[in-house]
Amino acid sequence: MNYPFDQPGHTLRASLGKQLRRLALSAAVSATLISPTVMAQTDDYAEVNRLLRAGQFSEALVKADLYLTTKPRDPQMRFLKGVIQTESGKTTEAIATFSRLTGDFPELPEPYNNLAVLYAGQSQFDKARAALEMAIRTNPSYATAHENLGDVYAKLASQAYSKALQLDAGNAAVAPKLSLIRNLFAADAKGVRPAASPTEAVAATTPTTTPAATPAVVKPTPSPATETNRGDEDAVEAAVRAWAKAWSSKNMSSYLGAYSTSFTPPAGQTRSAWEADRKARIVPRARIGVDISDLNITVNGNRATARFRQAYSSDTLNITSRKTLDMIKTGNRWLIVRESTGS
Repeated sequence: MNYPFDQPGHTLRASLGKQLRRLALSAAVSATLISPTVMAQTDDYAEVNRLLRAGQFSEALVKADLYLTTKPRDPQMRFLKGVIQTESGKTTEAIATFSRLTGDFPELPEPYNNLAVLYAGQSQFDKARAALEMAIRTNPSYATAHENLGDVYAKLASQAYSKALQLDAGNAAVAPKLSLIRNLFAADAKGVRPAASPTEAVAATTPTTTPAATPAVVKPTPSPATETNRGDEDAVEAAVRAWAKAWSSKNMSSYLGAYSTSFTPPAGQTRSAWEADRKARIVPRARIGVDISDLNITVNGNRATARFRQAYSSDTLNITSRKTLDMIKTGNRWLIVRESTGS
């Protein structure tokens, strides 16, 4: 987590052919510019989402365009417009929409990911690779983009091996490599779960500006758990909420202290560089709010995993995303050793 906002966890999938695993097309919106009319804006977003869920793409596009005549830079509605164009089969227009969005808001990783899906659907895998690398550079903990990039590299490798065989059919070393990759895609296609429909995905990620007053805590049904295990779950929950509170209050000592000494920062950063980066992104904010809901905790010995929905808001951004914290018990404290965003 290098940024004051995180990656949405729900995705909409787009088929890229028989051999390549379907790449995730994010159906959530990255950021909402805060203004006094935010509630009215939310109503507009909800109406566009409703039309999209109903498959009324033309009506949804008209509504989005009407909204954008008065707020042409709004990243949320522009993102929704790109999703509408994608689901309408208007690939060229969708690429143009997401491309302009990356130009105006280069700090947002989701438009890059969507571009990669669209490019891959056109077999433009070099462009897809470049877009995914930008998404990861923007948010190194974007798990979906990392998976998608692996798929694109595998497809590029398949094409390269096929070309090598065309040029040198007697090269015995190439055929097994090509077969391995093709078998990988074939196995993945058999095991892949049905993709969420566009309407389901968009409905699941409608942004919220006011988190629930009392977030629900959903814990797994315990097996004959001991009092110690139940106590550990409570301790993990307390540690997660203390981490969120420290972030919200910009208490950098408590916030950074929530991470274990064995925590590995993303993108090969050193611990000192990562801490400096977090301070630079948190301290200057005039206001920060981090709310947690749908908290699910599993404990296995001295290790635990906390999965939840995170609603981040600040003086400039408002975003809801999925977050996972892997934690380890050190003495009497539960500390973060790894964190990731997205599905």
